[in-house]
Amino acid sequence: MSVRRFRRGMLAACAGLMIAGMMAAPSLAQSRPAALLANRGCAALTVAVDSVPGRGPAFLRSYDAPAGHGAPPEPAMATAAFTYDNALATIALLSCGKPAQAKRLGDALLLAATADRAGPEQGRLRNTYRAGPQQERPIPPNGWWDSRQNRWLEDAYQVGTATGNVAWAGLALLTLAEATGEARYRDAAAGLGAWIVTHVSDTRGAGGFTGGIHGFDADSVPMLWKATEHHADLLALFGWLDRSGAPGGDWAAAAKQARGFLDAIWRDDKGYFPTGTLPDGVTVNEGNSGLDAQLWPLMLEGAPDAWRRALDHADSAHGVNDGYDFNADRDGVWVEGTAQAALAWRIVGKDDKADALLTGLSGDISGGGYLWAVRGEKLSTGFAIGPDSTEADFFYHRQPHLGATAWAVLAAKGWNPFTGRLVAP
Repeated sequence: MSVRRFRRGMLAACAGLMIAGMMAAPSLAQSRPAALLANRGCAALTVAVDSVPGRGPAFLRSYDAPAGHGAPPEPAMATAAFTYDNALATIALLSCGKPAQAKRLGDALLLAATADRAGPEQGRLRNTYRAGPQQERPIPPNGWWDSRQNRWLEDAYQVGTATGNVAWAGLALLTLAEATGEARYRDAAAGLGAWIVTHVSDTRGAGGFTGGIHGFDADSVPMLWKATEHHADLLALFGWLDRSGAPGGDWAAAAKQARGFLDAIWRDDKGYFPTGTLPDGVTVNEGNSGLDAQLWPLMLEGAPDAWRRALDHADSAHGVNDGYDFNADRDGVWVEGTAQAALAWRIVGKDDKADALLTGLSGDISGGGYLWAVRGEKLSTGFAIGPDSTEADFFYHRQPHLGATAWAVLAAKGWNPFTGRLVAP
């Protein structure tokens, strides 16, 4: 399970084609591994979307079976289309120069963002939807029929709403808005931003935003911890909404709120970002180290040079062979995070480090075209799913993963999802 984790007429069509062509062109003098990852990843994502019946809104399944193709055997995962993975795939497809395929995913995100089964309130996104063509309204979250129990089942995390997943959907819609010129995507992203400000703003400690909502509709509970990685993608979202002139909120103030949390939690004495806070919203969680907490702040426009020291921490605490682990137990290579690290090193100008990581990732392509989630059989994270978990129960397994594939494409092409631009050579 992946925990986590927006302008008209002929003019707009021409602009979309121009931008798509620009995205498709290599941003750098690509190394052979980068070109391989970009070509194979873009092809796999394109085929995956084109394989969904029809031409309308669609979501992609997040994981294939461990054999390398087909649906996973677990009922909860067989049709699971995680919002975060589909948002990443939308952005990656645009970087590939595939706007038609990106729009199918983006249209599904837009529909999910603007109507939910719990009521008419705009902005409530679920963590997971059912893969395939999206024909029901409102779009339902993922679920499956259990023949032994003779009833429909859902998963408490999947039907919840993680703040970071909402932010990533917003970033995907903003990227699509710029690529197509269609304001509806920007406005839907603004709705997501408004939901975040209204529902998960927090004044405890350094302020910022809480983790979201967990559980089934009638029994959902707030996730009161705060995550560093969430505040990185929130700052990217609010900053983009502000500069795009999106309606519906004081985006500069929201960006300041997210940035304030990042500044407060940064450990300048040791050069790293803790993962966030405990549920009291004040106590810094020093019990685990998260790779994405070190990497994502560096992708932000205007990130302080001092934050680059987090890359050294990533090397020492997470480095494994020619990749990176999710946490500091260094029990294997997390493929998605290694692709994130390659992009982060590219952003700070360390092309040799980025290329070395891409070389390793070029060996992680499954027979079906997606990248494996992990290089070994199983990877621990040290995190628990849900507020009532008493022990770490979140693992990655060796399965082809949509999110890992999308990050590899972004890293290979040098496309920064937080700015919507290619990394300057």
